[in-house]
Parts: sequence; structure tokens; C-alpha cells
Amino acid sequence: MKKIYYLSTCNTCMRIIDEISLPNDFEFQDIKTEAITEAQLSEMRNLTDSYESLFSKRARLYKELDLKNKSLTEDDYKNYILEHYTFLKRPVILFNNQIFIGNSKKTVETAKQAIHE
Repeated sequence: MKKIYYLSTCNTCMRIIDEISLPNDFEFQDIKTEAITEAQLSEMRNLTDSYESLFSKRARLYKELDLKNKSLTEDDYKNYILEHYTFLKRPVILFNNQIFIGNSKKTVETAKQAIHE
């Protein structure tokens, strides 16, 4: 699978897409206009260690809902991500049974190397 989950209104996502130079055979899904399905989220979860690793604690709603002071379960993380796109740590790149989550320099560099090796 060659897919990226991103937000077209996110400057960081767009910069990373440009930086990585994703090949034409990549499928792009703007999570604001095309919501993540439970099956897609499960597929991502199968490639990583937890729903928490896919969850953005930097989301505005995370602060507004005071989630940092709540004890969240794996099901909570899953449900919040499905409930609102802002809770998915972005971008998420799926490439040949590998997953790259978020925008850290190391993650972006590792994704770029894997895709262009």
C-alpha cells in the first residue's frame, strides 16, 4: 500500500509532501474532506503499537476537552480519532507495510529514505 493521510490546510503536511516527493502511484486522502473509516484506522493500528501512537496530543480539541487530565484507554484514542480528524497525528504515510506517523525530522527522513531507496 502507498497512501498518505494528511490535511490540505496544514502547512506542515504540505511541506512534508513536497519534501518527500511522493511518487505518482501514492493515494492521497485529505482527512478533513474524506473522513477516516474504522477499517482504515484498524489498518494503521496493525502497523504500529497502539492507537495512542496515532493520536495527536497537540490538537486544539485535546486542550479544550481537557483530555490530558483524563485517563484515556486504547478505545478512547480510537474513538476520538474516528470522531474528529484533528486527533490523528499527521501526516500518516503507509508504504509497503511500513507506517510513518507525524512530522518529526527523523520520521520524515526515514519515510523519504524508505520511499526513494
